Amino acid sequence: MSSEYAAFGLAPAMRAGGALAGGDDHAHREFVDFIVDGHPLLSRLCDLGAVSPLASDVPPAIFTAQARGLLLEAGAPLHGGRYVIYGCPECESVECGAVTALVERDGDDYVWRDFAWQTGERADLERNGYHGVGPFRFHGPEYRDALNALLGGAAGSRRVLLIGARGAPLAKPAAALRAIGIGADIARDTVGVTVDELRAYGAVLFGRAVPEAERAAVRESFRGAGVDVAQVEGLAPIVPLLVAQIEHALDRSPVEQRRLTRLVAADREAGVEVTSTCRVRLTVYRRDRLARTRAHDVFDGVLHTGHHRIPLEARAVKGESFIVARTSGSVPVEPVTHRRAVGRGDRR
Repeated sequence: MSSEYAAFGLAPAMRAGGALAGGDDHAHREFVDFIVDGHPLLSRLCDLGAVSPLASDVPPAIFTAQARGLLLEAGAPLHGGRYVIYGCPECESVECGAVTALVERDGDDYVWRDFAWQTGERADLERNGYHGVGPFRFHGPEYRDALNALLGGAAGSRRVLLIGARGAPLAKPAAALRAIGIGADIARDTVGVTVDELRAYGAVLFGRAVPEAERAAVRESFRGAGVDVAQVEGLAPIVPLLVAQIEHALDRSPVEQRRLTRLVAADREAGVEVTSTCRVRLTVYRRDRLARTRAHDVFDGVLHTGHHRIPLEARAVKGESFIVARTSGSVPVEPVTHRRAVGRGDRR
């Protein structure tokens, strides 16, 4: 076993949910990822749409038990001293598949080794082992400090306040958010809302019709409550688009540790930058002349580390349109920009 030490840390992360145009949805999950030598451990496991057991939406007792388990203050939940490192985002069953590892003490150090994909009582290291991952040896004080600090901290908020002049247009995005596990409330303003209530929100979304004076008053309410809330300007009354904007705003992970770090779209081309190999899905949304939502999946495939240029069909980006990129851990949103065509009247 290697005697070299790996740096251990923790950072906020999320598994992006999905409120798609076709009506399908997947649960939005926020969790704490393991950072090994400055990089998320999850990014070393190809395109794995899983979450760590340190999720913000599990009951406090379960969250504490999971952290205590990784500190080896409780018995291993799986055969052979194995612990779940990443599991299914939709349920807690190992039968759905989970990344497990042997976690053990070696003197004052903690060692994670023998990583494997496990779907039953026992792990088959020969057939399903992650042979290029680990073993990792962590300094005991650094390891314990990180997990104990996590136990002493508060979980991030997963509630959103939707501010709009009329409640009806916000009812559908609120319902879509609740369907994927994000609490959502609708209000005209924050008059009369208590400080404790304001502190429960992780983001606030303003409808496009909300006047600037009312937006300023809402911002001042949150500042007065000492809440650094993420502020979202609704790009268009398109439900999947608004949900994606909010999910992106709730992402508290450091930008440099995300898999998808750049998204731009201009005319007939999208630019994407990924930091590790992952599956990326690009969808363009727009409203037609009859105010109907149009969605075009323009790309769905695996991208390797680096910069990528992806062509966009003219019919997909016609008029005012917006592009959403989805990976297992992030959902950036950008408007599609158009160069103004030069006509005769523009020539000098």
